[in-house]
Amino acid sequence: MTDTHHGGPPPFERPFEDEDTKQRVYGSVLHAREPMTAADIADRADCSAESARSHLSFYVELGIVIRHEGRPVRYERNDDYFEWRRVTELAREHTIDELQARVSDLTDRIEAYRDEYGADSPAEVDVLEFDAEQVDDVYVELGDWTTAVKERRLHERARRKVAGSTAPSHS
Repeated sequence: MTDTHHGGPPPFERPFEDEDTKQRVYGSVLHAREPMTAADIADRADCSAESARSHLSFYVELGIVIRHEGRPVRYERNDDYFEWRRVTELAREHTIDELQARVSDLTDRIEAYRDEYGADSPAEVDVLEFDAEQVDDVYVELGDWTTAVKERRLHERARRKVAGSTAPSHS
């Protein structure tokens, strides 16, 4: 019996095993939940700390990774970079009308959640106020509400970006 995964996901213990070192370092940083040392990233990426530092320096230069000075130096993914990338992608792939329609749809969904829960945000909802059989559904809806708020913000930024790029110049 061989230990292959036939096109499916790699084994949980080694999620980056078929990738090169640069990709493994990248994946390790993206999946980290908090700043990590180069040695920690190297362990996850199955490479030397020196190799990890080299690739991390490249990602820092690109703005993908943030370097925190100190002893030891720590690295973390730059969420602002990925948000900027998402906004740029939305602006490139959608018209201003499509973006505005999506913002409107998301606003309607957010308002429906506000009305349903009598709260302005998901953080204001106390899940313990619901019956045990409702809790799972409430958590799902609160997650959807949180996602809708984030997506609306991204789509609105993309809409403004498109609107700014199509505005007539005043020269």
